[in-house]
Amino acid sequence: MGIQNAKRIVVKVGSSLVTNNGEGLDHAAITNWAEQVAGLQKSGCEVLMVSSGAIAEGMQRLAWTQRPTEIHQLQAAAAVGQMGLVQVYESSFARFGLRSAQVLLTNADLANSERNANAKATLTTLLQLGVVPIINENDTVVTDEIKFGDNDHLAALVANLVSADALVILTDQGGLYTADPRKDANASLVANAIAGDPNLETMAGGAGSALSKGGMLTKVLAAKTAMATGASTVIASGHEPGVLTRLLAGEPIGTCLKPNT
Repeated sequence: MGIQNAKRIVVKVGSSLVTNNGEGLDHAAITNWAEQVAGLQKSGCEVLMVSSGAIAEGMQRLAWTQRPTEIHQLQAAAAVGQMGLVQVYESSFARFGLRSAQVLLTNADLANSERNANAKATLTTLLQLGVVPIINENDTVVTDEIKFGDNDHLAALVANLVSADALVILTDQGGLYTADPRKDANASLVANAIAGDPNLETMAGGAGSALSKGGMLTKVLAAKTAMATGASTVIASGHEPGVLTRLLAGEPIGTCLKPNT
């Protein structure tokens, strides 16, 4: 069970990966993903990226050591951090001859039929032009999303929007485990499962790192959302060398959650 036949994928990368656990944007990691995306494009696979990290990068630039709780401070951090995020993605993709585009969306955009259609048309046009969309939540105008939402959900909605074949969620964990491997030595990797299986939600538990909102539960729920339009979801470690290239070559890495067909 893999995603080797996927012709259009959404790749979501989390805050911990993008900012090297809050130490600042990880240029090497982003360049590495850009190189893999360039290879996938050459082989005929279209890629959209959903990137977290704006708030974490903004915190670093503003020298804040703790994630604020006040909504306007979070929004300010996101605005500052988004500048750095876009710069690094643009320069990293340009090294491999790829153009990239910033796309900021909210759940409200995708819930409104007219805005949904406009977003879909724009993303489709960018893909036709060979441009890699770099998508993030528009944190400066939303409130509930920052407090309660997460980019795993946004990535799944984007997968629905563009009818992607697969959603790849890169995280700092190896995949979904039967229990939290950081706390339980007997935890084992769930290699394959059906998206939407309620047992997965029980296994997934609570929130993630201090930097991010999402834990494994949001990823399991994202897989459930993505399967509505037939997309498989892979949850894998972003630290795994060549992870995107290897996944699209059919190598089983991390957890693959297939639609219940």
